[in-house]
Amino acid sequence: MKLGLQVVLWIASIFFAYKIYDSISGPIRFNQVKNERYAEVIDRMKDIRTAQIAHKDVKGVYANNFDSLVKFIDEGIFTLIEKRDSSYLEYDRTYRIDMLREVIVTDTLGFVPVKDSLFKNTNRYEKMAYIPIEGVEDSTFQIKSQVINKNGYNVPVFEVKISKNTILYDQDEDFVKQENETISVDGVNGPEIVLGSLTNVSTNGNWPTIFDAPRQ
Repeated sequence: MKLGLQVVLWIASIFFAYKIYDSISGPIRFNQVKNERYAEVIDRMKDIRTAQIAHKDVKGVYANNFDSLVKFIDEGIFTLIEKRDSSYLEYDRTYRIDMLREVIVTDTLGFVPVKDSLFKNTNRYEKMAYIPIEGVEDSTFQIKSQVINKNGYNVPVFEVKISKNTILYDQDEDFVKQENETISVDGVNGPEIVLGSLTNVSTNGNWPTIFDAPRQ
């Protein structure tokens, strides 16, 4: 009985030691996975932002779907221009003298494909719509654009988002629930990672600046 009791105590000790270790290491492992996946997702959203800004510069509005955005990158053309100050003399009938008029002259220097300008030597833009996480790589970002009225002006806006539940699909449910309720200056707040806004003029994301640093 003494030997049996010792075995039981050893098993219990190992079990409780494991539970203590897991309670400490679990959140650490979760944060490592979370931050790695967030970085991958945010990098792709940065590509989307680059493409959307170019789309607006050329077409005046943002793309409302990824098919249009990818097609624009494949076929779009940037017009290279140069603006310079100039002036000329013009006869003024009121004062009856030649008066100097200042103007800005715009010269067209040439044209360059959007693809070469933004994504030279890579075709990663072709996968912009998809979540770069193994296991959910067939899932896509939600994208939408529209024109809103701001202070009497019609302004194009866009929004791209993905839920944290999708990104962290295989992680501990309690940790994911806590992450969805995050309110922190150094965290991604709320249940989604969001780029842009449909109510405000913004091309920013809701992630902290740590994710804007160059990745090693």
